[in-house]
Amino acid sequence: MKSNTANKPPYRVTDLLELKKSGADVTCLPDFEILQVDFTHLDYAFQAHIFLCRFNGTVAGEAYSFRKCYARGCPHNLCPHVSQAVMIANRYLQRDLKRLKDVGIKVKAKLFTLDDMVVKFDKMNEEEGPLLIIDDYIHIAKEGNDVSINVTLECVPAVEHFATHKNPQTFLMGDFTVNTLGQSHHCQRCFSCYATGKPEEKPTAVEVANARLELLYREFDLASIRYGKRFFS
Repeated sequence: MKSNTANKPPYRVTDLLELKKSGADVTCLPDFEILQVDFTHLDYAFQAHIFLCRFNGTVAGEAYSFRKCYARGCPHNLCPHVSQAVMIANRYLQRDLKRLKDVGIKVKAKLFTLDDMVVKFDKMNEEEGPLLIIDDYIHIAKEGNDVSINVTLECVPAVEHFATHKNPQTFLMGDFTVNTLGQSHHCQRCFSCYATGKPEEKPTAVEVANARLELLYREFDLASIRYGKRFFS
């Protein structure tokens, strides 16, 4: 099969699944990173860590590479604790690895570990436990419970710290306020990102983010979750 990756390379795990289903030869080698990042939110600067996986491989012999952010963790209440974020990241990652394997794409099973981190962090209190993710609330809704979600989207400027350089990056983030079973909960998802100062990259990032949102909204609809549909522009 002739590949069209030269014109439109895969940017999502879903793209790899569709290419494989269409008959393309797809290889995939995930590469994991945990980066220290300086974020700015509503003029408030804070430091966090993001859990990234870069998917590398070939489609019909043509190389591709894209990255996906699985979670963000920090030691304050603007995002989940680092020790909770690693569990959130691994749950989403395990789902993606299973999707790849289910369509016949060979991929080595590996998860994020806090041993990869080069900074110290306070261990979360045992009573806190792991946070629920969006998938859990979808399951709760499918069991017949009433679930409503308020969707807030924003573009968050940040600076990623690598060993030899810093990388200004803008993250397309979603905050989901979930109301169910008499309680309110918050979930965060990163849907895409692009290099700050390179506006030519933004349209692709927005396209990827909105495609991921569309898939998520489809799951909300199937579970009869009440929500307001929003997209990046």
